Amino acid sequence: MDVWLHELLDLLALPEVGLSTLFVVALVSATLLPLGSEPALYGLVTLNPSMLWPGVLVATAGNTLGGAISWWMGYGAELAYERITHQRPMQHRLLGWLERFGPRACLLSWLPLVGDPLCAVAGWLKLPFWPCVLYMAIGKWLRYLVLTLALVWAFPG
Repeated sequence: MDVWLHELLDLLALPEVGLSTLFVVALVSATLLPLGSEPALYGLVTLNPSMLWPGVLVATAGNTLGGAISWWMGYGAELAYERITHQRPMQHRLLGWLERFGPRACLLSWLPLVGDPLCAVAGWLKLPFWPCVLYMAIGKWLRYLVLTLALVWAFPG
């Protein structure tokens, strides 16, 4: 069992397969699983400073795709709820706030703890998919850019 684990870790090692590893870590961290992708991006940029822009773009793409998956999970959960209960879900004040802001609320998808569930709730509320994805991408790109530049400045390799 240890052999396959070491082979998997060797396959995903940052120096050899950095961008694909970063993409997978960013995608998984955008779902409801507790994982942070910022250390992977910082590690990649520390090992290879020329990978700053490709790393930020790949992390943004993976994290945005993960947010889109969360949106679809929320959408599917709401449909299942209606099918099982034969009624629309009760409205909550927070859901009303989110509906009022619409897809623009997905700009906040970069926030820790609330950002990932926010994408799922946007799907639950059936907010328009592509505008939500656009706003997710903008927010996530800004987060990766600011955090990575701050980490590189504060802790130079």
